[in-house]
Amino acid sequence: MKPTFHTKDLRLARFSQPGQIYLVTAVTLNRQPIFADFAAARILIGALRAAQTSCRAVTLAFVVMPEHLHWLMSLGEGAGLTAEVQAVKSVTAHRVGGKIWQRGFHDRAIRHEEDLPTVARYVVANPVRAGLVQRVGAYSHWDAVWV
Repeated sequence: MKPTFHTKDLRLARFSQPGQIYLVTAVTLNRQPIFADFAAARILIGALRAAQTSCRAVTLAFVVMPEHLHWLMSLGEGAGLTAEVQAVKSVTAHRVGGKIWQRGFHDRAIRHEEDLPTVARYVVANPVRAGLVQRVGAYSHWDAVWV
């Protein structure tokens, strides 16, 4: 399948490649702690699960922080990275209510040589590093294939 090039804001020669693993970070508007609210965080998690159910993305790990999302995912066949991230953000904004996200997102393609369990552990340990909890298991808004 031919790669799908995404927006002009991304680095030159970056493209969406089905099967490629990406680490995506999306931030709330003005870093407002929207997802400190339990119900809002669960809405975002539901949007991530919907992307997985539709086979547009395979979630390997995620953590929903009060003001941002880290999503380690593999892009599905026929899906574009920008479209999938925008879909998750759009569904979440619609259900939570109002404009809640900063424009764009940061992504990093993960090379197959990288140790995916280590990357997944880094993602889910974010609440510990941020001082929100003492241990990963005490935080409610994460999941991972590898830990």
